[in-house]
Amino acid sequence: MNTECIGDCVKLNGKVYPCTISLTLDLVGGKWKAVILYHLRNKPKRYNELRKEMPTVTEMTLSLQLKKLEKDGLVSRKVYGKKPPIKVIYSLTDLGKSFVPVLEAITEWGNQVVSENGKFLYNSLSPSQ
Repeated sequence: MNTECIGDCVKLNGKVYPCTISLTLDLVGGKWKAVILYHLRNKPKRYNELRKEMPTVTEMTLSLQLKKLEKDGLVSRKVYGKKPPIKVIYSLTDLGKSFVPVLEAITEWGNQVVSENGKFLYNSLSPSQ
């Protein structure tokens, strides 16, 4: 049985997709969503912890992507305190945790591709090396 798309289309949270691949890529696709999920896979983190672990992401992009992941039910945002400075913790929801094996497979595949066809760079963000 073809499990990719049992029906003519799929619907989630009011959005209609032509197939489950399209749905999945909408939820976790793009440059930063999967990276954010990867960094939250082991433990909840504060916004600044995520920024330090992803130094090339802009603050605006990180903030927008966290909001999208929260809206789509992959990340939860817990606010502690009512007056500044407030503490905000981001963590994976059960739906987000269910994606961790996929993240690990993507990581393993990426490491294999780089090992066979590229090279790992250390202490440098320059793509020209």
